[in-house]
Order: sequence, then structure tokens, then C-alpha cells
Amino acid sequence: MSGVNGISDGEQRRARAVAEIVARTGIDELMIERVVRGFYAKVRQDPMLGPVFDARIADWEPHLQRMCAFWSSVALMSGRYHGSPMTKHLPLPVDGAHFDRWLALFRETVRELCPPTAQTHFIERAERIAESLEFGIAGYHGVMLGIGERFRRPE
Repeated sequence: MSGVNGISDGEQRRARAVAEIVARTGIDELMIERVVRGFYAKVRQDPMLGPVFDARIADWEPHLQRMCAFWSSVALMSGRYHGSPMTKHLPLPVDGAHFDRWLALFRETVRELCPPTAQTHFIERAERIAESLEFGIAGYHGVMLGIGERFRRPE
């Protein structure tokens, strides 16, 4: 371990990257927690998304903590999240319409809670996540999506 005060060079680089993103976007762990909690409050009330989550999540607090760690890793590159989101999403009964709704609620939440630079940062990442998950779920169902195509679950 090289570095200062027992902190590795990699940890120092990560800390500098996080500090740069915080300075540039205004996003910090508190903002992430507000966004995650605000977003999932909307999801739980949503007629399309609520039932998908309710069927799988009995205790919301651990899920919210996991999502705070996930968004910290996504938005700040903090490395807090250690998991496999694709694996968790593959068997869900969702398609492109669900991701459209997910993104609409997410955009609405960050627009209510964040300054413009943070909004852009969050939304760009959410759009990439939604696209990646939709492609993965489509592939799981044997559907190869072309550019611009959307996944529709078979009836």
C-alpha cells in the first residue's frame, strides 16, 4: 500500500474524483438520499411500477439503503455499491413502457429536488441505466433489440 496515511493511491484517486464531481455538480450523499427516497415514494404510489416493486420488496429500508449506495456509485463514482443490478432485473415482468415510466418519475423527482447541473448529471446516468437494463431484459427473453427499438413483453 503506497500512499499517504495508509490510504492507497487508488483510494486517493477515487476521493479526488468524488470531490471533483461534488464540486462540479453539487451532488452529495445527502442529495442522493433525498432523490432516492423521493423517487421511491413516487414509485410505490405508481399504478404501473408500484405492483412490480410491492411483489418483491417487503422491507423497504434495506432496499432504499442499497439504492443510495448504488446511486452514490453511479453519480459520484464512490464505489459504495457492490452488486449486480442486471441479475436482479432480468426476471422482472417489465418492458420498455415500464422503463419510460421509471424515467419519467425519476426526471420529475430530480427536477423537484436538484439544481440544474445535478439534474443533468442524474438524468444522463438514469437514461443509460434504463437503456442497459431494457436491452438486458430483452436479451434474457431472446429478443435482440436494434438501435431505437423497444422491448415489449409477449402477452
